[in-house]
Amino acid sequence: MSFEWPWQYNFPPFFTLQPNADTRQKQLVAWCSLVLTYCRHHKIYTLDVMEAQESPIFNNKKIERKLPTEAVQIIFEELRKKGNLEWIDKNKSRCLIMWRRPEEWGKLIYQWVSKNGMTNSVFTLYELSNGDDTAKEEFHGLEEWMLLKSLQALQLEQKAEIIAFNDSKGVKFF
Repeated sequence: MSFEWPWQYNFPPFFTLQPNADTRQKQLVAWCSLVLTYCRHHKIYTLDVMEAQESPIFNNKKIERKLPTEAVQIIFEELRKKGNLEWIDKNKSRCLIMWRRPEEWGKLIYQWVSKNGMTNSVFTLYELSNGDDTAKEEFHGLEEWMLLKSLQALQLEQKAEIIAFNDSKGVKFF
């Protein structure tokens, strides 16, 4: 299934931050939506700022437009404020992109556990994110950092407990 670009993506002024405050705010909302939708479609959980700027997200070769670095940083900061991005490093060169928040992933995982009668069961993190039982689930293939954040959210709700055994981690659902 190919990614469907929003109409703005082929509109050259979209690649220039607009000076009017109202227009700029709408533009930032559209950019944030595009980044999250693109990352969700391609199951991207981490972004390198320099690589992202050269990627199709911010570089439309068809109309020969590329969003400037400063604008990319503004969009990333907007995503951070909304809780959809966390910086990995102090230089703000790599980030974790959360097109679904940890609490939302936790809810999906817990629904699957409940639906399949697996409460009071123990799973390794690998089984949850890469096991055959979860192959058709949206959380299948979830990166470990996001899986852990999701399970921590469930732990706060007392629906799960993260456990360590040997040199790996697992989870028990309640």
